[in-house]
Amino acid sequence: MTPLALILLILGMGVITFAIRAVLIMGQIDLPPLFRRGLRFVPYAVLTAIFIPELIFPPPDNTFNLSIGNPRLIAGALAIVVAWRSKNVLLTIIVGMVALWLLQALMSK
Repeated sequence: MTPLALILLILGMGVITFAIRAVLIMGQIDLPPLFRRGLRFVPYAVLTAIFIPELIFPPPDNTFNLSIGNPRLIAGALAIVVAWRSKNVLLTIIVGMVALWLLQALMSK
């Protein structure tokens, strides 16, 4: 895919997303209750789709690694627990990053 095609694809997706949201906000389309309830789970699904591959397919070789020797997996699990218990985004990021740096430093020796 050429850079121009990629840029046009991203812009097109943005325009479509904005148009759908604008129509929904203006109230011109009334969504069924089941569909509205399902839309509440979209952010969780998107976040999961973004971070799970990073945890179980760590660089540099990007191979499946679901072991105790995977520092990203351990730090990610710790961050998930902190997020669940504290509901504090900044604390979750700080704990996750510090845990990752410490684990990488300890496991690289």
